[in-house]
Amino acid sequence: MRVAEVVGRFRKTSPAPPLLSSKRMQSVEAAEAPPVSRGTSPAGKALAFWGAALTVVALDQATKTAVRTWLDRGESWPDESWPLKLKHVTNSGAAFGQLQDQTTFLIVMACIGVVALYLYYRNPPFQHWLASVAVGLMLGGAAGNLIDRIRAGRVTDFVKPDNFPAFNVADSAINVGVAIILIGYLWFEQRKREPSNEDAPTDG
Repeated sequence: MRVAEVVGRFRKTSPAPPLLSSKRMQSVEAAEAPPVSRGTSPAGKALAFWGAALTVVALDQATKTAVRTWLDRGESWPDESWPLKLKHVTNSGAAFGQLQDQTTFLIVMACIGVVALYLYYRNPPFQHWLASVAVGLMLGGAAGNLIDRIRAGRVTDFVKPDNFPAFNVADSAINVGVAIILIGYLWFEQRKREPSNEDAPTDG
């Protein structure tokens, strides 16, 4: 018997290897693909970032314009006896009255801060849509106060609690953004350190 006939018979009698079904192949590909958090796609990050930034700028400028229109400088509503009031206050310095009348220096520093925040958005501390929102809040707040300094040389503040400096929407957005970044970073770092269920030992 020739060798070719032996090989042909062997191929006919040998079972073909089972092929993976389409569902099986899809599950294998899904298992190999890296997990992607919701909102961390480039489009999702951009929407969260620019949406937060532009919203803060719009609200900040609208509220400041309303205060300048309806209240004279130094005027309060309700009156001074209230623990929390709207009061038209201007600030030519930085936070808490520092660097008064240093407008040029503060404008330059604010421009540097805006650029730094944009770079921070491109390289966030953790991959989640909340990081993009937080940096967007900070960028919008910095831009809102920068617009005031360029336009009038001073920032309009109007939320005045007792025994605390007056502030505005931009200031609030910056502080909320910083808080989200800190809490989110600590939260995701803790999640990374926790052992996964797959690594935990099983009985039997």
